[in-house]
Amino acid sequence: MIESDIVVVGGGPAGMAAALQAAKSGYSVTLVAPSGTFLESDDRTTALMMPGTDLLAELGAWEHIEADATPMTTMRLIDGTRRLIRAPTVTFEAYEIDQPAFGYNIVNRSLNAALLKAVEAQPAIRVVDSMASSASWRPDHATVLLANSEILQARLVVASDGVNSLLRESASIGTRRWGYPQTAIVLTFEHSRDHGFVSTEFHTERGPFAQVPMKGKRSSLVWVETPVEAERIAALDGDTLARMIEERMQSMLGKVSAVSKPQCWPLSGMIAHRFAAERLVLIGQTAHIFPPIGAQGLNLSMRDIADLGKCLERAGGDPGASAVTARYDRMRRADVTTRTGTVDMLNRSLLTGFLPVQIARAVGLGMLIAIPPLRNIAMREGMAPGAGFRSLFSRPFRERDRPGASHSS
Repeated sequence: MIESDIVVVGGGPAGMAAALQAAKSGYSVTLVAPSGTFLESDDRTTALMMPGTDLLAELGAWEHIEADATPMTTMRLIDGTRRLIRAPTVTFEAYEIDQPAFGYNIVNRSLNAALLKAVEAQPAIRVVDSMASSASWRPDHATVLLANSEILQARLVVASDGVNSLLRESASIGTRRWGYPQTAIVLTFEHSRDHGFVSTEFHTERGPFAQVPMKGKRSSLVWVETPVEAERIAALDGDTLARMIEERMQSMLGKVSAVSKPQCWPLSGMIAHRFAAERLVLIGQTAHIFPPIGAQGLNLSMRDIADLGKCLERAGGDPGASAVTARYDRMRRADVTTRTGTVDMLNRSLLTGFLPVQIARAVGLGMLIAIPPLRNIAMREGMAPGAGFRSLFSRPFRERDRPGASHSS
């Protein structure tokens, strides 16, 4: 039997970050995952907002990523619909809220490698190459049986074993799931013009078409379409697809070339009924699933881990005590449910042709242009929940010149 203070099940970015957070809080940790999951060949990218990158720095992983990460200093929303009521184009600049960037675009493969380096450098973390096959819960400890027949015992289990979590099911935590009539096409492409560290998201009747800057004259793309159209687009030859992307981008980035092989991901959503139970907390995709809108997925998982860290620091010696897990559940509920509702509403507002909804959306975006304090709140809230409203009680926002510091690609 292997005993530790905390067992983390799941070897993705959320699981590795949770193990690092638990070790940083002073606990012995066993991280369970098949070895292949740590460095899966994933060419997709993640737009990680500044609070998430700050957490990675605290956990000792950012130093291994920074050279490969691309800053997003400007975010632009463009109404690409052909409807009667269209929203105005909205451009947000990071310098407006005294930040060097809203966040960084990171290749998932690089993110996983950096987190694994940090895990391997942390003596408080033991890595076990296996999977959980069952779990039992007691008032004073949890027991996890692994597929390799090893038995783990801990005072807290952190479940990061995915949307079909065995641990969540073993604790009788139900979920609410829903689907969307959409599929996301994910790829990278090269372009002849510099992106200037600008991320542009076109809103269309079928969903978002979002370009995010990468190193050099390259960008990643999340292109949401109907399932049938997504399948057709993914089957196009490279030259035809490049011309199609260039047209959709309104030639903002010049000539498009060298398109990677598209990957298609059906869109769905999921939220757990609870985020904790006896000796158990849920993080990442075990707790919530989002469509790729507004860069919420891994950013929300990073906030799971940040809040878990706050709970562990106040645990008083027992990381899985009922007061600790209950506090974690309370802390995550407001953030997750609010973001779930917001992302779902934004996505469905694009799909509906109902005129009052289109008017409301256009007016809302127009207000972000016309009312600077509201704009400031929106930018800060997009990065971290509560940050926008806290800014109301700090020094007043003042217009100032863009900082002279420049980013190099």
